[in-house]
This record gives sequence, structure tokens and C-alpha cells, in this order.
Amino acid sequence: MKNILVGVTGGIAAFKSASIVSLLKKKGYNVKVVMTENATNIIGPLTLETLSKNRVYVDMWDKNPHYEVEHISLSDWADIVLIAPATYNIIGKVANGIADDMLSTILSAVSLRKPVFFALAMNVNMYENPILNENINKLKTYGYRFIDTNEGLLACNYEAKGRMKEPEEIVDIIVRHDIASKIDNFRDALKGKRLLITSGRTREDIDPIRYLSNKSSGKMGYSLAQAAVDLGAEVTLVSGPTNLNVPDGLKEFISVDSAIHMYEKVDEKFKDTDIFIACAAVADYRPKEYQDKKIKKSDLNLTIELVRNPDILFEMGKKKENQLLVGFAAETNNIIENALKKLEKKRLDMIVANNASTMGTDTNSIEIIRKDRSSTVINQKSKTELAYDILKEVILDLKKAKDEEK
Repeated sequence: MKNILVGVTGGIAAFKSASIVSLLKKKGYNVKVVMTENATNIIGPLTLETLSKNRVYVDMWDKNPHYEVEHISLSDWADIVLIAPATYNIIGKVANGIADDMLSTILSAVSLRKPVFFALAMNVNMYENPILNENINKLKTYGYRFIDTNEGLLACNYEAKGRMKEPEEIVDIIVRHDIASKIDNFRDALKGKRLLITSGRTREDIDPIRYLSNKSSGKMGYSLAQAAVDLGAEVTLVSGPTNLNVPDGLKEFISVDSAIHMYEKVDEKFKDTDIFIACAAVADYRPKEYQDKKIKKSDLNLTIELVRNPDILFEMGKKKENQLLVGFAAETNNIIENALKKLEKKRLDMIVANNASTMGTDTNSIEIIRKDRSSTVINQKSKTELAYDILKEVILDLKKAKDEEK
């Protein structure tokens, strides 16, 4: 597993560094921490030493016995560097070549071939200062990466942009980068491609307070959307109800409720799509009649007549021209047999088969089946990792089709 050097500066968000270090350790990373002296006024080094299981570095002139030039050895040790929080001050120092403490000196010695992430955190007036923007743009030209802030309540009581992203969001970005780096040959492989992805569950209203739905969390579709953005695609995500954060960098996010609403939006976007991935758990049926008032309980049984919803993927398969179509088959039995039927009936280029019991979980095992009936089995991985595996197969399929045209 990779080595991550976490730099903690003197912003109030430094207290979140404990959660960041803890989460990185849980993901299996080796973590070392470097703090500025100001950061130690907000969170104690002992906390981060305990969580990282490593000595924390603060002072260039530490009297603890050591036999190496530590700002060089630490910059060599790190595979990834994360500065969280990244204040106005540290950005200005790095952008202007200032190395006057342990952290800034290490950053000056880190090879630009290694990814360095700055998780921004500061007052909104500092965040909007044109000098900061100039420094960020300068550093971006050298390959430094920036994790933008969220909007929220700041320590100065402003409700505005400048709040550091939550530890879970920051660690997710690091993990995604790590996964994507393992398929470097595919980086930007989807650049210029227009992807349309459906995700989440649909909801079929019975009356003002009741509806029919399913257990889908939307995690797989959202992971696919984020991975596609990371690989350079223009992504439109059509999503039913979920509790997930909208992926960063989407071209468009469309929120829908019912299967018919999702069908209408997909139909509208399909003609301008290169790749359509249908990952949503769409309700097959809806109530024939919607009751505009709450159905009252009685002593009699209640019968609700259901009618068929449009099969979105089947309908897009009929309209298919040059689009590449990817479907999902979440089954409880005869998984591969049912997946093959869908593959043929819906004119798909590939289908991802899995057990429906994984709905709502963070991991899954899948089998990717292509239209020539060849397949790839991928055992128990996180849905973030699976998203890159699925898109890798999509990219290979596109390359194969392009080679066949020559």
C-alpha cells in the first residue's frame, strides 16, 4: 500500500486532520504527519502520532536522535502528499518558492512526478482574494492538485465558501486517484466522450404519502459517474432519489422521481450520447391510478392494480445507432442466464451481472459479459474500484471497435 505524507497547517480545520489520518489508516495506507508550529496550537502532535502510528514531524531542528536529512527522506518516502488544511499562507509559500519551516521545505523537495494535493480551507475573503487565485493557477501549471472548499458556516461566523471538505470526501478523492493511477494507460481515455448514466432507485407514488420503491442506494452509478469524470468524460447523471453527494465535475445532474420521469429525461439526452450506462434500479411497475388523498385504513383488504413502466434500456436499444450500451442485471437467481437474456433482448454491448443482495452495500462481486459472450469476473471490491474496472472494459470495447473500422 502507498505511503501518504499528510501536512497539517495552522487553519482551524486542522482538527479534522485526526479523522483524515484515521480514515487513511483504515484504508490501509502508511501515513506520516508533518505539522507547522501553528498547527500544534490547534491539535496536539500526540493525537496524530497515536492515529498514524508514526512519529510526527514539526521542527527542522528537532533534538531527537536521527541520522538522515529528514526533509529529503520524507519527500522521498512519500508516494502521495496531502496538505489538509491548506491555508492561504502555505499556498503563497509554495507558489513563491519559500521554504522556511519543516513542511514548506519538504514541499520544496517533493518530486513533481508525485501527486501533491492541497485541501483548501480559509475565510471567504481570503478565498476570493485574486492573489490566491493567481497562486493556485500558477501551481496548477506545475501539476499540483487542489481540493476545493465547501460552502458552510466558517469559524469566523461567515456562511460562505471556504470550509474544508469533510474528511470522508478528501479521503475518497485520494483513494480514487490511487485507483486511477493503476490504470495510467487509460487516463483521459474517455476525453471528449459523452456519457449518460442512470442511477439510484425510482419511486412510484400510490398516494401523497406512500410509494413503491426498492433498496438501491445509487452508490454504483454515482461511482461510475465520478470515475468517468476522472477519466476525462463529459458526464450527464440522471438520478432517482439517493442520500449521496452529487459527484464533482459533472456536465449535468438531473434529479428524477418516477420511472416515466427518468425515461423522458434519458430519451431527451440519448441522441447526443456516445455511451449509455443504465445503472438505475428502475421500478418495473407503477400504480394504475394515483390517489390524490391519503388512502384511509379500513377493515377490508386493499388491492392496488399495477401497470408496466417503460423499459428504459430496451427502448434505448431500439433507438441505438452508434451508441455503446451497458446494462446491469441485479438478480436473485439464475444470474448469468438472466443477464444473457437481457444482453440479447436489449441490444447491449455489455452487461454487468451481480447478486441483488448487494443493493445498498459498499462492495460487490460482478461478472462483465460482452455481446460476444466473453466475460470477466471481478471478485469482492469496493464500488469505487469496480467503477474503474467497468469503465476499463468500456474503453477496451471502444478501442476494439475503432481497430475493426480500420
